[in-house]
Amino acid sequence: MEKVDILAIGAHPDDVELAYSGTILKQVQSGSQVAIVDLTRGELGTRGSAEIREKEARLGADVMGVKHRTNLGLADGFFEINEVSLLKVVEQIRRHQPQIVIANAEWDRHPDHARGGDLVSRACFLSGLRKVVTSWEGIGQEVWRPKVVYRSVQDRYIEPDFVVDVTSFWEKRMESVKAYATQFYDPNSEEPESPISSKSFLENIDARALHYGRLINVRYAEGFTCERPIGVENLLDLT
Repeated sequence: MEKVDILAIGAHPDDVELAYSGTILKQVQSGSQVAIVDLTRGELGTRGSAEIREKEARLGADVMGVKHRTNLGLADGFFEINEVSLLKVVEQIRRHQPQIVIANAEWDRHPDHARGGDLVSRACFLSGLRKVVTSWEGIGQEVWRPKVVYRSVQDRYIEPDFVVDVTSFWEKRMESVKAYATQFYDPNSEEPESPISSKSFLENIDARALHYGRLINVRYAEGFTCERPIGVENLLDLT
């Protein structure tokens, strides 16, 4: 078991970096333990390869200060919410025992995102059932259910339930995104163009964060949605 405070689970190796690496950087700096699980190797990506993506994912994790990153090897574009995939995710939840799980967006341009987020949400529930039996590295696992599941905002605009100020971490955040050098804008690349390889795509990331930041009077912010209301002890915590 490698217990963490936050478990970030993305359908593809670059999902966490693109959607909320600023939040991860902020939490790591504040002392939170964070792990990342990628459902697929991103092998259907237009540019690069699964092998290259693996190296890029490790670099992205290093930039964010995340020590544990696991890839489940589900089929990019074809994984389904079934017993096999659910149990693989349950194993990771029980392995890391997080208080918070962050999953993919509730809906998005890429169908893997919503499906991946739904897979993770369902696995979080199953992880708390004693009659769902799993093991990790040959050792039986204890049941564990995270306190909350948050969903990120990705390509398509979603009105967030809350936003996180990441202004101080923006440059480092974009460094983690650019760890995927084969995926994103590179004027010297000879690989095929894709919807995310244009210069304007990275500019759109900046614009989205500026918009969310404006909502709370900061420069940059990242947005999330909640599966249930957030409980607070004091109204002054909500500023």
